[in-house]
Amino acid sequence: MTWVELIAAIVSALGVWLTARRQPWCWPIGLVSVLIYAWVFVDARLYSDALLQLAFAGFIGYGWYRWLQHLGEDGLVQVAPLPRRQAIIHLAIGGVGAIALGAFMHHLTDAALPWLDAALTAFSLVAQWWQARRHVAAWWLWIAVDVIYVGEYVYKHLLITAVLYAGFVVLAVIGLRAWQGAGRQPAEASPAA
Repeated sequence: MTWVELIAAIVSALGVWLTARRQPWCWPIGLVSVLIYAWVFVDARLYSDALLQLAFAGFIGYGWYRWLQHLGEDGLVQVAPLPRRQAIIHLAIGGVGAIALGAFMHHLTDAALPWLDAALTAFSLVAQWWQARRHVAAWWLWIAVDVIYVGEYVYKHLLITAVLYAGFVVLAVIGLRAWQGAGRQPAEASPAA
C-alpha cells in the first residue's frame, strides 16, 4: 500500500500547491488525489477519512464550478470575504458533525480513532466549503486541522501521509499569505459571490 500512498501524496501536494496559487486546475488534480486516498484510508481503517475523501469529491465539482465563475482577468480565482456570523455558524455545524460522526464510528465500526478522525473530518469539510467559496479563512482552518492530522498519521504509521500533511501546513501558510495579498488588491469588476 506504500506506493499507492506515495502516489496519492504527490498528487495531493500538487493539488494544494495549485490551490495556494489560485489556479482552477487544483480541482481536477484534487479529484484524482481524493479517490486514491479513499482507498488508502479504508485500508488503514480510518473510515471517517475515507468518507471525507468521497465528500471532497463532491465539493470538488462545486468548487471548480464556483471558481470558474469568479476568475479575474489574470485567470486566477478572486478571493471573497467570510462574514463572522457565517464563520461561527459553519464552525458550530462542524462541531455537531464531529460529535455525530464520532458517535457513529465509535459505536458501529471498528474505526481506529473514531472521535479524533470524525472531528478532523467534520472540520475539514468546513475548510473545504470555505475553499470552494474562496474564503481566506479556509487556510487558517486547514493549518489547524493539518497540524493535528500529522500526529494522527504518525500514530497510524502512515508516515508518507504524515510528511505530506506537514507539507500541507507549509503550503497552507503560503496559500494564506498569497490569498491575503490577493484580497487586499483592488477587485476587478466581477459578479457578486
